[in-house]
Amino acid sequence: MSDTCVTLHDGGIFLVDGVPSNEAPVSAEEARRQTIAYGILSAHNTSGDNSKLKIKFDAMVSHDITYVGIIQTARASGLTEFPLPYAMTNCHNSLCAVGGTINEDDHVFGLSAAKKFGGIYVPANQSVIHSYAREELTACGNMILGSDSHTRYGALGTMGVGEGGPELVKQLLKNTWDLNMPEVVLVYVTGTPKRGIGPHDIALALVKATFANGFVKNRVMEFVGPGLANLPIDFRNGIDVMTTETTCPSSIWETDEITKGHYVAHEREQFYKKLAPGSCAYYDRFITVDLDKAESMIALPFHPSNAYTIHEFVANADEILAGVEAEAAAKFKGHKYDLRSKVRDGKVYADQGVIAGCSGGLFDNIDEAAAILDQKNCGNGYFSLNVYPTSVPVSLELTKIGATASLLKAGAIIKPSFCGPCFGAGDVPANDGLSIRHTTRNFPNREGSKPSDGQLAGVALMDARSIAATAANGGVITAATDIEYEVPKHEYHFDKTVYRNRIYYGFGKADPDAELILGPNITDWPSMEALTDNMLVELAAVIRDPVTTTDELIPSGETSSYRSNPLRLSEFALSRRVPEYVGRSKAIHALDLARQNGESPEKLVNVLSRFGDVATLLKNTQFGSCVFANKPGDGSAREQAASCQKVLGGYANICYEYATKRYRSNCINWGILPFTLPEGADFPYEEGEYVFIPDVRAKISAGDTDFPAKVLTKDGEIKDILLQINGLTDEEKTIILDGCLINYYAEQNKRG
Repeated sequence: MSDTCVTLHDGGIFLVDGVPSNEAPVSAEEARRQTIAYGILSAHNTSGDNSKLKIKFDAMVSHDITYVGIIQTARASGLTEFPLPYAMTNCHNSLCAVGGTINEDDHVFGLSAAKKFGGIYVPANQSVIHSYAREELTACGNMILGSDSHTRYGALGTMGVGEGGPELVKQLLKNTWDLNMPEVVLVYVTGTPKRGIGPHDIALALVKATFANGFVKNRVMEFVGPGLANLPIDFRNGIDVMTTETTCPSSIWETDEITKGHYVAHEREQFYKKLAPGSCAYYDRFITVDLDKAESMIALPFHPSNAYTIHEFVANADEILAGVEAEAAAKFKGHKYDLRSKVRDGKVYADQGVIAGCSGGLFDNIDEAAAILDQKNCGNGYFSLNVYPTSVPVSLELTKIGATASLLKAGAIIKPSFCGPCFGAGDVPANDGLSIRHTTRNFPNREGSKPSDGQLAGVALMDARSIAATAANGGVITAATDIEYEVPKHEYHFDKTVYRNRIYYGFGKADPDAELILGPNITDWPSMEALTDNMLVELAAVIRDPVTTTDELIPSGETSSYRSNPLRLSEFALSRRVPEYVGRSKAIHALDLARQNGESPEKLVNVLSRFGDVATLLKNTQFGSCVFANKPGDGSAREQAASCQKVLGGYANICYEYATKRYRSNCINWGILPFTLPEGADFPYEEGEYVFIPDVRAKISAGDTDFPAKVLTKDGEIKDILLQINGLTDEEKTIILDGCLINYYAEQNKRG
C-alpha cells in the first residue's frame, strides 16, 4: 500500500547489514533481539522475563496541567523524595489569565515540590516540555516517561513514552511501567527531501498511511536507512514527535554524527553513543519512506490523518471541504461550519497561521520560514501569523542570526515558548475560521472554539515552510515547493546562560523541611469505593463516532486551569461532545452515594429488583455511570479523561477497542473497568439504559476475560450481552479491586 512518499509492507522483514531482506542466516526469533528497541527495552526491564516487561525509566517530565495531580497522588501514597530526575515545565498554563491566581498557584506549588522532593523546575515560558527534554534530559540508549502523549525523543536515541499521570506516580514510588514486549516496525528511509519540504510533510504522510488501519498501533517504530543522513536533527525531531499520532507507544532512530552534533551543541557529548540494529535484525512490519517523493501536505480538520498533498487539496477544495463541513454537522448537531466560502477564484484562503510547540517551534523550521518571508509580508488583511520558538535558547539564537527581525518586518508576531496553540489556550481563531498550524493536532475544538456557545472553527496542519509561503501569498494556501527561496544554512548554537540563571536544578537535593505551598484551588482527590461484588451502570453517554479523542472526553484550553481541582475540572467532562453527560452522571452518582449511606433510593430499588433480591443487591452492587464509544482515547495522555469520569461516579467504559494503551491504562488506574465487546457484536443501546454485571469482583480476581451481563432497556426488556476484559496484569487487577491507584497504594501500606 502506498500513499505519497510512504509505502506499507505486510508481513515481517529482516534487516541484514542495513538492507531489508526476506531471507536471513538466523531465525526471526533470534533476530528480533537485534533491533535497537529490543536492546533498550530489555536493558530497562526489571522482571527477568523479556516477554513481560517491567520498565524503570531514567528520567521523567511533566508540565503544569499534570504535575500537581501526580505529586499530590504520590504524596498521599508515601512519597518522600524523587528517585529519578523529574523535570516540571510550565508551558501549558503559562498565560496565568484564567481563574484568578490558580495558574500561578500551581507554578508556586511546582517550585516548592522541586525543593521539597528534589526536582527540576523550569519556569513559565522558558521552554516547552519536549524541547527541554531534548536539550537537557535525553541520552542515547535511555528511556524517558512523560505525562504528555508527545513524549518522543527517538531521533536523539532515547525512547520516550507518554502516559497518564498515574504511571508517573508508579515511577515516583519505585514501581514499574508494565507491558508485553511490543512488536517493532522498521521504518526504512531513503532519498533526499526537495526544497520546501519539511518534517510535517513527512509526518503527515506517515500518519495518513498508518492511523486508520492501526498498522503501528502498540508497536514501536524504528527508523533506519540511508535517507537519515539527509535529515538535520530538527527535521528528525519534527517527524519523531508526530509518531504519537500513528498510535505507536514509542519510537527510536539509528544514531549517527548528526545525532552526535546535537549532543555536542548542547554541551552533553558524553550522552551520545552509536545506536544501530545488529547485523541481522527482524521486524514484524515494514514501512518505506522515500524522501524524494515527498510533497507539501495539509491535514484538514478534524484529525492529522485527514491529510492530502496541498496540490491535491487545492485542486479539489470544494469537494474536500464539503466533507469536513458534513463531519462537523454530524459531530455538532445544530451547528454549521462554513468552510467552502474559503474557496474563491480557484484559491483557498486561510485566516490565520501559527508555528509553535514541540513540532513547529524548532530552530530550523522558524529559520527557514523567516527566509521565505524575507523582504515579503503577511499583508494587512484578515490573515495573521504568530510564531512561538520552542525555548528561550532557540529564541535567543533566532534573534542573533536575524531571523526574528525578518519575521517581525514581515508582520509576524513573535510570542514566548508556550504550548497553548496546540490545545486551545492561545490564538483561538474567529468563528468559521480556518487556522493553518505547524502544531501536533487538529482535533475538534482543539483550537479553542466552543460549539456549545455557537462557535466553530478548525485547524489544518501544515509545515512551517508552507505556512510561511501562504503568509507571503496573503493567506492563499500555498505549497512551499512552489516558491523560490534560498534555504538558510545556519549552524545552531545553544546558549545555556538563561537556563543557569532561571531553572531550579534540585535533583538529589531534596529538603524534607521545605514547605509545600498549596493554593486554594489545589485540592485532594475525593474518596473512592473499592469494587463491590456486582456492578450496575447506566449509560450516560453513547458516542458512535469512529474514534473519540481525549479532547472530547475532557476538553483542553480553558479547562487546563482547573486540573489541580478534580471536582471543578469534572464539570467539563464531555462538555463539547455530550453536554448532558455531567448532569446525568451526577444524578447517578447521588443515588449510589445514598446507597453507600444505607439508604434505598426508589429509582435504584426499581432497577435492581429486575436482577435479583433488592436487599442483597443494595449492599453489594455499586451503581455508576458508563460511557460507550466505538474507539475512545485517541490523542492526549492526560489522565483527566478518565479521572473526571471516576470523580463523577463513572465505573465502566464499554467500547469495541481502546484507541491507545495510555487511555486504557488511565481507566484502570482510576478504577474504571475497561470493558470491550466481542468482535462483530452489536450494541444498539442508548443513554438511560442499564447494564448489570454480576460477580464482577470475583471474575476480576480470578482473571476471567468474559463477563456475561444483562441490559435493561427503556421498554423494560432484559437482554443478554457479553462484555470482555483482556490482558490485565496482576497489579492492574488489584488496582481495580481496590477502586483506584490511590486506594491501591493505601492498601499496600496497610499490607506492609
